[in-house]
Amino acid sequence: MTTDEIEDLNRACSALVRQRSAVAKKLGSIDLAPVSMAEDLTRLLLAIEAVDRALTDAGHPHLDARG
Repeated sequence: MTTDEIEDLNRACSALVRQRSAVAKKLGSIDLAPVSMAEDLTRLLLAIEAVDRALTDAGHPHLDARG
């Protein structure tokens, strides 16, 4: 995997993590959240896991720059 591909995957993972956080905040603020939001969160978690796995397999586990 090239350096550019690894950087792209890291950016993708960071974007997915931000989206996961946004969905989780919305879910937490709704008394009766729709099941579709939980399904969205599940899809995001699976996507993050897939990108993390690809980075780990390439020998470059994702490190969030925010710490």
